[in-house]
Amino acid sequence: QLSIKIKAALLYSSNKGTVRLCDMRSSALCDRHSKFFEEPEDPSSRSFFSEIISSISDMKFSHSGRYMMTRDYLSVKVWDLNMESRPVETHQVHEYLRSKLCSLQENVCIFDKFECRWNGSDSTGSYNNFFRMLDRNARRDVTLEASRENSKPRAMCTGGKRKKDEISVDSLNFNKKIHHTAWHPLENITAVAATNNLYIFQDKIN
Repeated sequence: QLSIKIKAALLYSSNKGTVRLCDMRSSALCDRHSKFFEEPEDPSSRSFFSEIISSISDMKFSHSGRYMMTRDYLSVKVWDLNMESRPVETHQVHEYLRSKLCSLQENVCIFDKFECRWNGSDSTGSYNNFFRMLDRNARRDVTLEASRENSKPRAMCTGGKRKKDEISVDSLNFNKKIHHTAWHPLENITAVAATNNLYIFQDKIN
């Protein structure tokens, strides 16, 4: 379970992907929730791994307090706190790994816990020292690689002929992963932790 407290509200999640919000103004004992967020699962897509990959590894309130963002193993979801029945946005982060869940369970990578962060864009970590930045306003996303060389946008190849700058899923290094990211509170600067290295990324200044 994961819990996050902000002002008079407390969020906590279950390993089944549900989130409960408690209003601490009504009671300091959070044994009853005021809101319950859950996206019904499609029975046709249910598998042995459904509960594992739906477990929430991180969640954050937006700066305005109107939304919250949750991260599970395969995706990032944005929820309107006034709508509990389904997220208003779902961004696929690891959908290309769905066919490899058996091997990911064998090497216990399926239990990795990735964080997510709010800023003008949202960001979340991945494998191979990749991290994903999602621009919600422009409906665009970019995948960057944290490395000692100059990082540039990278694309994932899930099958078929691979283009020049695409990375094949089969070539991913699952021992290199970014679990922790942080945004500067005022500037468009982000820090990512990869193994024993810390990388700082900043928008180019014209």
